[in-house]
Amino acid sequence: MRLHHRGSPTAESGDETPEGPGPAGDAGLTGLFRAHHVSLVRLAVLLVGDQGTAEDVVQDVYAGLRHRERRGGTPAEPPDLLAYARTAVLNACRTLLRRRALAHRLFQAPQPVWSAENDALIADDRRRVLRALARLPVRQREAIVLRYYLGLSESEIAAAMGVRPGTVKSTVSRGLTALRARYEEER
Repeated sequence: MRLHHRGSPTAESGDETPEGPGPAGDAGLTGLFRAHHVSLVRLAVLLVGDQGTAEDVVQDVYAGLRHRERRGGTPAEPPDLLAYARTAVLNACRTLLRRRALAHRLFQAPQPVWSAENDALIADDRRRVLRALARLPVRQREAIVLRYYLGLSESEIAAAMGVRPGTVKSTVSRGLTALRARYEEER
């Protein structure tokens, strides 16, 4: 169920509400939506940090309230319904933030903090490697790039270059020796 925002034809019409037909002044869930939807979304935006996720959280809260209403009544009387909805939004945002934090801890490796000087040294080192690599014979350059930049196995490199796996080993070995020498020359 997708609820409409204030300003949409469904939210302003006196005949149709997000819950179905009824007068525009209905108390309960319709009244809550009309009067407080924007403030609940703002609350969620401040907690989760983005508009789309905040709208999804608030929509899920409304869907839960609507489901409870259909099963046998609203969880609270209209004056207390706003407090109940705010609590539900807060709880949903907390749950979402806990899940995000867990996913971040599980799937993100900690990133080292580098200084600007360190970044400059790394960039300079990369430039030296690329210049040295560009000075290698074509076959050696191809073998090294396929092996160390693309991470291909010897058999995959052999297939890509049209040579035997033994040729790949010797070409990579000679290429690394030559790369080391060219790298030292780049100083």
